[in-house]
Amino acid sequence: MCGIAGILSPQKQLVQLPLLQKMADSLAHRGPDGEGFWINPFQQVGLAHRRLAIIDLSAAANQPMPYNERYTIVYNGEIYNYKEIKIDLQKAGYHFKTNSDTEVIIAAYDFYKDACVKYFDGMFAFAIWDEQTKVLFCARDVFGEKPFYYFIDKNIFAFASEMKALWAIGINKIPDEKMMLNYLSLGYVQNAANKSQTFFKDIFALLPAHTATFNMLTMQLHLHKYRDINKENSIKISEIDAANELHNLLNRSIQKRLRSDVAIGTSLSGGLDSSTIAYYIKQIKAQTTQPNFKTFSAIFPGFEKDESAFIQQFTQQQQIENITVTPTAQGLLNDIEKLCYHQEEPFASSSIYAQFKVFETAAANGIKVLLDGQGADETLAGYSKYLHWYIQELVSRNKFIQARKERKALQKNHPFKWNIKNTLATYLPAHATLALEKKAYYQTIADNNISYELQRHVKGREWQGIYKPVVTKLNDILYYDTMQFGLDELLRYADRNSMAHGVEVRLPFLNVALLQFIFSLPSSLKINAGFGKYILRKMMEHELPNNLVWNPTKIGFEPPQQQWMHQPTMQHLITDAKQFLVNERILRPAVLQQKIKPQKAHAADNYDWRYLNLSTILQQ
Repeated sequence: MCGIAGILSPQKQLVQLPLLQKMADSLAHRGPDGEGFWINPFQQVGLAHRRLAIIDLSAAANQPMPYNERYTIVYNGEIYNYKEIKIDLQKAGYHFKTNSDTEVIIAAYDFYKDACVKYFDGMFAFAIWDEQTKVLFCARDVFGEKPFYYFIDKNIFAFASEMKALWAIGINKIPDEKMMLNYLSLGYVQNAANKSQTFFKDIFALLPAHTATFNMLTMQLHLHKYRDINKENSIKISEIDAANELHNLLNRSIQKRLRSDVAIGTSLSGGLDSSTIAYYIKQIKAQTTQPNFKTFSAIFPGFEKDESAFIQQFTQQQQIENITVTPTAQGLLNDIEKLCYHQEEPFASSSIYAQFKVFETAAANGIKVLLDGQGADETLAGYSKYLHWYIQELVSRNKFIQARKERKALQKNHPFKWNIKNTLATYLPAHATLALEKKAYYQTIADNNISYELQRHVKGREWQGIYKPVVTKLNDILYYDTMQFGLDELLRYADRNSMAHGVEVRLPFLNVALLQFIFSLPSSLKINAGFGKYILRKMMEHELPNNLVWNPTKIGFEPPQQQWMHQPTMQHLITDAKQFLVNERILRPAVLQQKIKPQKAHAADNYDWRYLNLSTILQQ
């Protein structure tokens, strides 16, 4: 895990070591173990790297790494199957000087060219300069675990792991008005119709599962999508066989993600996903000479959604060491500027602060790599918002008896409404999609707290960033949340929170083979008998405590944000944030007369949190 950056320009004065140094300095937190720079002989290409040493700790694995007197690479991430790829390349005649996955990437590019990315199981963002063709080849992993931002005009192409490295060399930091409006009114932190757009003008994100080829001779950038998940493929499989195959795929994914030359731990929320990963790690490490590992948790004693009892029950049963941290309102006040600095763009609620503190605690205990359960909810239908989509799928297939039975079972665990609108949406999915888009549109234009100036700036762009998918089956919404809009946002939070403390986070559920299998399963193995993530629960029901596996109230991690926002100091900070946004003509003055309304972390009308968050980011 590292920080990468680069500048390409025909103007030599733009490719200078002092500028590369500024970029590297801004990314120092991502790579506390060293830095490196490289400028090509014609001074048209400059690369910078900050290293967090995880695999092959020797100096031979430092970057930028040259290869074959032709290529130079800067890379951020981990290729978990690099050993297997290396064997194949050795059979093809390649020789290696290091034990790093970095060298494997560049050799794979030499052999497979642009198709190399199709062989990688991992999280990555990298750039390879080819001195012979004068082309920079860039790539980002399938799910977008690792970031890649870029700026391009007629004179320069610059890229970096974080936007602050681009700002460090003088690229303007100008927020986009429509992104601000969508965030303030809807809580959107991304453009749902175009994920390459960031919160700041002229800075773009390379999309997940995409490559970018920049030609120095023409100053042209070409983007290409290299992989996707097939949500249409469906297999017939028994519950037992599905559980066995899920076990095999997840076990292999975790085994590969345990490859490291430094200490590894795991986060533990008290829910099914993280407990499953910790269980597998325990089983795998029991066969090694270093069976012990640590788990890290955020707990909130006295809070109704505190899960310390589940954490304690699991760790005692498995005899696993657990280290806890209790985030507080005062802690959030102390850390909010640092949290916003690392995130760079707005975030939906304070819930990511707990993750921030977990990673900080892991770093303080000498852990450089943490495994985490992110991704299971989006693929295995773990969120309660998926339940009505499943019922709609059953109704649309005329499975009325099963639909009625499942609805009753689900409503026992997750009370949700089902009325004539849901029935109409079942048979008129395109109309339902348009209705949802119109609802979001009217919510933005009817927000009376938004200033006239901001509304004027977005005139003609009111629909921009508003998009809802047409859903005819459960897989449609799961695919949307996994591959289009939703998961990428959570991955950004995890990357920035972990890198803020020099910790690498690895996500075993985000493995292409595993996800393709999950998407091919019938919906009844994802939601069944009143529970989401049904097949995962069945797989683990004899391995984990029963009340943890079949806990109907676990619907997503949540801190006591509403309590925190009642704190006088927090309310004072929110008042100051409102005043700043009024002064900047983003909000109307009337907002200053409104009483602060503390909300839960996942509340739809979390407006005061958004005011605080946006104000903090804009003032940095």
